[in-house]
Amino acid sequence: MNGFKLTLSVVVVGVALWVGLKLPTMAEGDNPSVTPGSINDPVVTKSYIDQQVAGLVKAEIAKQAGGQSDQGGQKVEVVTVPVGKFLIAADGAEFIVRAGKAVVYSADSNGISDLTDGVDITNGKPVPSNHLILFPRGGRGVTPAPGQTTGLTVMVRGKYELLVK
Repeated sequence: MNGFKLTLSVVVVGVALWVGLKLPTMAEGDNPSVTPGSINDPVVTKSYIDQQVAGLVKAEIAKQAGGQSDQGGQKVEVVTVPVGKFLIAADGAEFIVRAGKAVVYSADSNGISDLTDGVDITNGKPVPSNHLILFPRGGRGVTPAPGQTTGLTVMVRGKYELLVK
């Protein structure tokens, strides 16, 4: 009789284990006609979230790829600024001076934003190397410092133009 109870216990545990393992897989994908989030499946499921996130990621990747080729504003470009020229930014451009001594050019009393130090740099003041510089409005820029014999190497994100002094 003890052998029968043991066998029955093993069978019951085995069936319970099989049902416990099979039930989640049956709910997840055995009925492809049910749309997650629909009236037939009102609970927000993992598959619904995965589907929505995948769509958003694809849209963002397409937007980023389009932004690089269409707007020219997302790609970082390395620009060489020769002595005697200004690198003038468009609205929202970002610069990082990588080599050389740069100074700010601004036609008015406002300067440019040094996001690394959290300060404004006004016209004629030096721009620290390796600092992220933001140009909230266009028409401002950088130029090689007076007395410098070599140009600048600047990483630029956004639209810009090189102008002669």
